[in-house]
Amino acid sequence: MTINGKLYSNILLVFALESEAGKEFESFNKLFVGVGKIKATYHLVKAIQKSKPDLIINLGTAGSTVFDRGTIVNCNRFIQRDMDVRALGFKKFETPFSDEPILLEYGIKTSHLPNGICGSGDQFEMEHNNPEYNVIDMEAFALAKVAEQEQIDFLCLKYISDGADGNAVADWTQEVKKASIALKRELDSRSLTKPTI
Repeated sequence: MTINGKLYSNILLVFALESEAGKEFESFNKLFVGVGKIKATYHLVKAIQKSKPDLIINLGTAGSTVFDRGTIVNCNRFIQRDMDVRALGFKKFETPFSDEPILLEYGIKTSHLPNGICGSGDQFEMEHNNPEYNVIDMEAFALAKVAEQEQIDFLCLKYISDGADGNAVADWTQEVKKASIALKRELDSRSLTKPTI
């Protein structure tokens, strides 16, 4: 696979859930990490130790109040949206006693897709009111952070499944069935992927 002129030969596709992959990626090297930042971190670190990928591609669903349902958004900026220690004098989303910036900027940016800022947290957001991010998921920040620390290239593509509102649960249940088809079509149409065996 070649992205932005760089050739990759050992690619790992990372999903939270098998339902997000469907049957579209059966011949690919893929990992299902489960829901949430802790599981995502643990399972990705273990997979990196085993397979030593040169590119990690995170594919999955996300909510948004900015992008329409069915849109595929490329994220290379991430916020840990449930880090809130303002009561102790820290900034919103700032990790205490850390010199790391609130906004993690890491990953491949593609020119043909809308670019989003992904806020990851360990709750299913149904009342989005944070202007700092416009894509909402539960794992991408952790995956991007691990990739950055391990110095592995990272591509994050999110299928917008819901509006992060009161209808989010019903919308996600329906849209997740379409996500794998749309994500595979996007990768194929841009000649970004070929199976790694």
